[in-house]
Amino acid sequence: MIKKSLLEISNMVDGNGLEKAFNQIEVVGVSIDTRTIKQGNLFVPIIGENFNGHKFVENAIKQGAVASFWQKDQPNPPAGIPLIIVEETLSALQKLAKNYLAQLSVKVVGITGSNGKTTTKDMVTSVLSTTYKVQKTEGNLNNHIGLPLTILRLQNDTEIAVLEMGMSGKGEIELLSQIAHPDAAIITNIGESHLLDLGSRDGIADAKLEITTGLSPNGLLIYHGEEPLLETRVQSMSYKKVTFGQINTCDYYSSSVEQKNEGTYFAVNGKKEPSYYIPVLGKHNVNNALAAIAIADFFEVPSEKIIEGLKTLTLTGMRTELIQGENGVQIINDAYNASPTSMKAAVGLLEDMKGFKQKIVVLGDMLELGENEISFHYEVGKNLQPNNLDYVFTYGSLAQNIALGAREIFPEGKVFSYEDKTALIEQLKQVVGSGDVVLVKGSRGMKLEEVVEALS
Repeated sequence: MIKKSLLEISNMVDGNGLEKAFNQIEVVGVSIDTRTIKQGNLFVPIIGENFNGHKFVENAIKQGAVASFWQKDQPNPPAGIPLIIVEETLSALQKLAKNYLAQLSVKVVGITGSNGKTTTKDMVTSVLSTTYKVQKTEGNLNNHIGLPLTILRLQNDTEIAVLEMGMSGKGEIELLSQIAHPDAAIITNIGESHLLDLGSRDGIADAKLEITTGLSPNGLLIYHGEEPLLETRVQSMSYKKVTFGQINTCDYYSSSVEQKNEGTYFAVNGKKEPSYYIPVLGKHNVNNALAAIAIADFFEVPSEKIIEGLKTLTLTGMRTELIQGENGVQIINDAYNASPTSMKAAVGLLEDMKGFKQKIVVLGDMLELGENEISFHYEVGKNLQPNNLDYVFTYGSLAQNIALGAREIFPEGKVFSYEDKTALIEQLKQVVGSGDVVLVKGSRGMKLEEVVEALS
């Protein structure tokens, strides 16, 4: 993590006001939260809609911080505390991260997309770590605050940083790309997430392609080759471009895909025998693995190491995570987020699984889908297959429309819709038994991991 004198940090952010007596104090790491302050940290007081970190500067010092930024328009800076006065604290955090990264001998992989960012990040990290020292975005630190914090945690000897780039609106990926200046960038796909803010899939494609604004001139752009919205937009770009997907016009395409209950086997580019294995459920995750293989080739990772990295992969939680529940029940915990595209993929995974007595889905609201949100939910329900699924449970007001669609094709008594999670869990426990499998999926705000916990 960053280790600099206060004078060096002040120069890196064009700060002023630091008293000379404090110039050589060493900062070790950065924090924006007094609850997680470590000894030696620099505290950065962020101002949000409903909070102002400047109120906690003195407490941060008591907790172990050695200094703090202070936004120049904020009144009454405390005396006797090492302060660096900046124009705006968030911008100063971002500038500090950008300049720190520029001082490191580290290559950067940037990853964005509507679905699969975190899974792809985990796969890329696992594969590259067989050959290099790698650090990745921790948790969901992938926005305009989290990405700078991730960069400032990089060690001096880190060789590759794998940085996830999230967004909710136009211009956000551009900012992150300009901070990180990736050497290689991955766009996993273009889905429906953030339609509420961006209006259309065209708008989403434009926003995801902002990742190229900071891409090195000699950099590599890896993207989903079956997405026309990307294909038409990248043609004029001079970067080296590599595609992945399921069709043979892609540079990396899957073949001989075999879905097993413990994971997925596949081959690449027409080979008959599966040579790769990922301990991850879902054929859609093969696309993410193809992107990781492409990155590994770019960094000249030996083929046997790529195979090893994918085989030993560990995913961030609540993403097609298979859990052993009570009384012999298996649970697929995919409760971290949801969109129509990822919902379809998760249900397809469940339908492909063999050897279970009953297959049950628990589907929650898909949020931020804009004006067509009701029809999106209804279509998910209408596309469920009663010959492949035994019960459908929905949770949330929007998910009632999933139930409406499902009731058109499922027998009576097989579809349940709830807005009370406790009642849903009680009914679910009445129908689930040993040898069954339950898929749980919904947007983050629905907190469907509580259903998983109740079953496990």
